[in-house]
Order: sequence, then C-alpha cells, then structure tokens
Amino acid sequence: MAFLSSDRPEAEDARRRLAERYGDAPLETADVIVALGGDGFMLEVLHLPVARKAPIYGMNRGSVGFLMNDFEEDDLPARIAAAEHAEIHPLVMTAVDAAGQRFTARAFNEVSLLRETRQTAKLRILIDETERLAELSCDGALVATPAGSTAYNLSAHGPIIPLEARVLALTPISAFRPRRWRGALLPHAARVCFEVLEPEKRPVSAVADNFEVRDVVEVHVSEDREASMTMLFDAGRSLQERVLAEQFSA
Repeated sequence: MAFLSSDRPEAEDARRRLAERYGDAPLETADVIVALGGDGFMLEVLHLPVARKAPIYGMNRGSVGFLMNDFEEDDLPARIAAAEHAEIHPLVMTAVDAAGQRFTARAFNEVSLLRETRQTAKLRILIDETERLAELSCDGALVATPAGSTAYNLSAHGPIIPLEARVLALTPISAFRPRRWRGALLPHAARVCFEVLEPEKRPVSAVADNFEVRDVVEVHVSEDREASMTMLFDAGRSLQERVLAEQFSA
C-alpha cells in the first residue's frame, strides 16, 4: 500500500500513523493507493499518472467524503481485499481560447463553462455536430459523468445518474433563456460542443475538475472509454449503492 494525504492536519496525521503500522510502498510499485482526505483530494489522486495502474481506496479525512470510505485504522488489508471495485471513465475537454490556443484536460466529475463577468454567458450547443440549442443565455452549463452527477451537477438541479447507465448529463446553470430548459441526458458516446457567443462582451471560462481555461471561444467534451480508473469501496457501500441511495436522501 502507498499512502497519500491532503494537507489537512488530520489527514497528514492519519497518513503517518497508517504508514508506520502497515508500511508505505513507493507509488510506482504499489498494488493499491490509499488516499486520505476529502472528495477534492480524491479527484487530485485520480489525476495522478500512477492512478491508471493501481486501484484507489479512499478514507475520509475531509468534509463530505462521498467518494471516500469511513476512516478506520484497524484491519485495513482485509477491508481492501473485500472491497468492491468501481471502474470510472473520464471526460476529455478540448478548449480553444480567444488567442487560438488549445488546451486538453480530463475530468472525472464534470466539465463546466462559467461566465466570468456580471453579464450572462451565451452558448450555442451542438451534439454530434448537430445544433440543439442556437442560444442558451445562462450563468453556464456543464457535462457530468455518472460518478460526478451527485456533485456540482446535482447542485445545479441536474439528474443523478446510476453508475452503469452509460449516459452523461448536460445541465444548464441558472438558465435565463430558454427559461424552462432543464438540460438533457446524452448517450455516453455523444460529442458535445459549446460555442461561446459574443466572447469579448461575455467572457466564459471552462473547467475540467480542477483545471481552468479562461476566455474560451469553443469547448469540446466527450467521454474517453479507453481510459479507466478503479476505485475501491467497502463491501455493501459500493459507489453504485451510494449514487442510488442519494436519490432517496432528504
């Protein structure tokens, strides 16, 4: 096991104690990575290159901890051996800014477009090169994976998606026109293109998890089925079960 922690004192203290108790393998040779922190730190670990080789078992030493298991020091090897596997696929964002530069980044939760100023953003939305909305006036819009559907997407009143549904959520953020449009569920193979209308007057940023590009003019989003990461969850508390239970929570 290799132990990683966020910079929160309780997470760093937990990493030290667990490493002393179970040993701490180098990341490059570890059979499993134990991440100690909150959901934000789990996303950071998922973006590490080594995450493509070793499954990740998270324990909550942060705040929400939706993507984490309960923290417990005892019997850690047995918990990991009995854990249920969840394979997740990231989104790939390709963003072009006003200067013509292209940026590529992956997102395990969502790719979001957000207005940068007091004025609403205006977006044209194409799905598989077919125009679906000629103009969306809004604070922004996002494309979420099933794993990320309970995060920002849910706060924006998007749908919770079962992990194995093979669909993506396209959700507006504070839509002004068309006022009643609440978004769409897309096939997981769909290719989404956002074109920013009036980008100089209404600048927009694009964010893939924790990677941001300012002043974008065009953003392409699709799922990368060739890439997958494995997360581990305690028996009976799988990610699929958590996503399902979230639909019935108060």
